[in-house]
Amino acid sequence: MRILLIEDEKDLAAFITSLLKKAGMAIDTAHDGEQGIFLARTNNYGLIITDYILPKLDGRSLIQELRQEGKQMPILMLSARQGTIDKISVLDAGADDYLAKPFSSEELLARIRALSRRPHNIQSDVLTFKNLKLEPESFKLSKGNKNIKLTNKEFSLLQYLMINKGRIVSRETLLDHVWDDGLDSFSNTVETHILRLRRKIENKDEKIIHTIVGRGYCLDIRK
Repeated sequence: MRILLIEDEKDLAAFITSLLKKAGMAIDTAHDGEQGIFLARTNNYGLIITDYILPKLDGRSLIQELRQEGKQMPILMLSARQGTIDKISVLDAGADDYLAKPFSSEELLARIRALSRRPHNIQSDVLTFKNLKLEPESFKLSKGNKNIKLTNKEFSLLQYLMINKGRIVSRETLLDHVWDDGLDSFSNTVETHILRLRRKIENKDEKIIHTIVGRGYCLDIRK
């Protein structure tokens, strides 16, 4: 899942970014509200995490504008302001959840998992394709009765391909949804990770990930 983090406290932003990357998520970061709403308007995120008090555009106004524009991604508000009125105001503006600072790593990850289970987001559903079974909640992949160990990025890549099984997914789309903005678009990392995935889930008699020349990759049942 690709997440947008809007947080002006750079040490906290660095901490959250590191935490979520270790959990296999791709993170884009903005340090003020104007930059944050620009990224939210121009990219497709599975979740937005935003601070309440931000330079240039505050978190509550940011949420209101996105909701008025029809953006439906889950939004988690972070704030040191813990009053009931503040929480009600933020939820009424369109936030899906509110987490008061300071918070633990475990609680933040739990809130993200909870939001990802909402009906508008299928990221945590168990996914199947042929004899593959991918379980995002427990970070497990099995093929028949065999468990297969994947890296965080391999897991996220396969998850996105399985969500879109039967469709051709371009290299650029994979970069947008599985990797963050810090990756060089000319890097061969997509191709490298596809190759590693194939070695783990395919055999000489079975093709699972198909390369569609000039267009991208696809999971389907073709030979």
